[in-house]
Amino acid sequence: MVYAVEMNVKIPESWSEKKLADYLAREKETSQKWQESGKWIYLWRVAGQYANVSIIEADSPEEFHQIISSLPLFPYMDIKVKSLCKHPNAIRESLI
Repeated sequence: MVYAVEMNVKIPESWSEKKLADYLAREKETSQKWQESGKWIYLWRVAGQYANVSIIEADSPEEFHQIISSLPLFPYMDIKVKSLCKHPNAIRESLI
C-alpha cells in the first residue's frame, strides 16, 4: 500500500535548545533508517513551514502506523494520510 502523508510539526515552545537538538537528531536518524529500508520513498519539505509531504510504502496499515509512530516527533505532529492506488488513466506504471 502506498500512502501520501502530510506531517506538520508543532514543537512545544517550552523545550530547551538541548531537548530540541536531541529530538531533531533522533528524528533524522529514524527517518533516514526508513528511507534506507525503501519504505519511505520520498520526503519533501513544505516551503516556509516546519512540515513535510512524504510518500511511504507499507505492507499493511499496521506497518504504516509502525513507521510513522516510530518517529520521535510523532506526538507533536498533525498528520494527514491518504491511501493511494494507480489511476486507470496514468500513462506511467509507477514511480515506486
